Amino acid sequence: MRYLAKIERASFLGNTVLQPLARQVDEYLWETIPDHAVIETKVAASVGPGAIVLATVEQQDDQLQIVAIDDVVPWLLELLEQFLSQGITPDFLAQEAERAEQWRQSLTLESQEVERRALETAARRDEIQELERNLKVARAELEQREAELLARQQEAE
Repeated sequence: MRYLAKIERASFLGNTVLQPLARQVDEYLWETIPDHAVIETKVAASVGPGAIVLATVEQQDDQLQIVAIDDVVPWLLELLEQFLSQGITPDFLAQEAERAEQWRQSLTLESQEVERRALETAARRDEIQELERNLKVARAELEQREAELLARQQEAE
């Protein structure tokens, strides 16, 4: 896990003391750390107090252990190149999120409309099938009456 941290000081034992500011939750997701507890490490930092660094951290025995301290500049330049050079700003991301939400709602409404139409079509199909059955019964009755009438006509002649 990576942390964005501020170098507080070097302790009297020669260790570096870091104040974590944010931690990486996912590749492009970071969260700020509200309580600014410090982490002491034996890993030497090549910059002085007040500098911002990227610290690679592992959890060992319920304690955070810093594995490496890296300069933050290459990471920041990469962020600038990936996002800000293309005009991807927080406002742009908020607008895109809003557009995506509107699109999702629109698709949900369309899906509901398609389902409603499918139900209507199924109901109409059932109605037509019922009418066809009634028509067959009526036709059979008519054919039977016609046969009876023909039989009576032949008897009467």
